Amino acid sequence: MTPSVAESAACLDGLLRSRCSVRAFRDEAVPRETVLEILRVAGRAPSNSNTQPWRVHALAGEAIRELEAAITAVFDSGQLPPPHHFPAPLPDEYGARQADFAARYYQALGIDRTDAAARTRQTRRNFGFFGAPVGLIFSIDACLKPHSWLDLGLYLQSVMLAARSRGLDTCPQVSFAPYHAVIAPVLGLPEGQVTVCGMSLGYRDERAPVNGLQMPRRDVSEFVRTMGF
Repeated sequence: MTPSVAESAACLDGLLRSRCSVRAFRDEAVPRETVLEILRVAGRAPSNSNTQPWRVHALAGEAIRELEAAITAVFDSGQLPPPHHFPAPLPDEYGARQADFAARYYQALGIDRTDAAARTRQTRRNFGFFGAPVGLIFSIDACLKPHSWLDLGLYLQSVMLAARSRGLDTCPQVSFAPYHAVIAPVLGLPEGQVTVCGMSLGYRDERAPVNGLQMPRRDVSEFVRTMGF
């Protein structure tokens, strides 16, 4: 029986509202076929002229540990400068929300903002996918333009919603991007591919306070302009 419009809307709205970035996972395996189902159905995401520019590298077990060891060796050595995901200076509007996130995030972790060592240890946990049983690395052809990167973003959102519909949680992680030179040889990425981000995938640890973090969202009136209605 085909669900009604109201039922479909309620289902999708529930997935969107329950999706959050999870940073502590249970030690419970996710079957390979479940991962492939998620990545397969997410492939229905739209892309410019159906180019489907995304590539995904799905890791578990020893593959995660090998990648983590390679990245953390470089991270611990300080060979790379701190990543800059935003322009400097970041416009005030965005900077205020970034600062609010940081305050809430470290408070949920019980980390004092002035404790640089503890903050570094938490950042380091990114590279083990926060203990998730599955780690995903997303890459794209380096020659492609921003609209193809947007297509990959649509695919990422589709992956997160497909995972959520199966009772799984995710955390998209741009922290992997600066380590492409380390990631490429470990994963055997094709020449010309560039790492865009990673993503943790698994079952959330309900006991972890950081997973109770609820970030505020702007009201639609703050970012939507309507005309002609």
